[in-house]
Amino acid sequence: MDLAGTIQLGPFETTYPEVTAVAFGLACVWFMKKESAWAFPLGIVNVLIYIYIFFISRLYANAAINAFFFVMSVYGWYNWTRKTDGEGTIRISRCSRREMALNLAAAVVFFIAIRWVLIRYTESPVPGWDAATTAVYMVAQWLLSRKRIENWLLWISADSVMTVLLAWQGLWFSSFQYLVFTIIAILGYREWRAKLPV
Repeated sequence: MDLAGTIQLGPFETTYPEVTAVAFGLACVWFMKKESAWAFPLGIVNVLIYIYIFFISRLYANAAINAFFFVMSVYGWYNWTRKTDGEGTIRISRCSRREMALNLAAAVVFFIAIRWVLIRYTESPVPGWDAATTAVYMVAQWLLSRKRIENWLLWISADSVMTVLLAWQGLWFSSFQYLVFTIIAILGYREWRAKLPV
């Protein structure tokens, strides 16, 4: 894959767009862990670059999910910074059982629909995995924008899969990024859990 020429960073062969996306992505997730709204503008830059990278890599569902991330980042930025009452912004909370059931159902529906589109209309080499991670990410991003702690558990599971999937596609630097994402997501879950109201 040639994205404006390759460069060597340690053991990784990568490109300038990929390095830039990784830098913004890592900064974004770090600020999410800290519950800072700065995560959203950083994330917007990250997803715009990854739309291009994933499309070129024929990971079409992951390209599309980054378009969805763009929209949800704008919404999340607004939602995290707006005043919900006289005192401040929204707080970290847990999903109710009903929300959990609805989110699970949404993930299953997204998976089935995305996998069907990938098989029927693209030459994706891994339509099942591409659809599964995309479906999980859609629900995770929604939960993140609403500050539901369960978002971290979804990021951990999908990021772990993406670490392997991107390495298989030869996107070694991005694979490393998703490994770091997994670690930060674990730390984020622990940090947010400590902030949950009793």
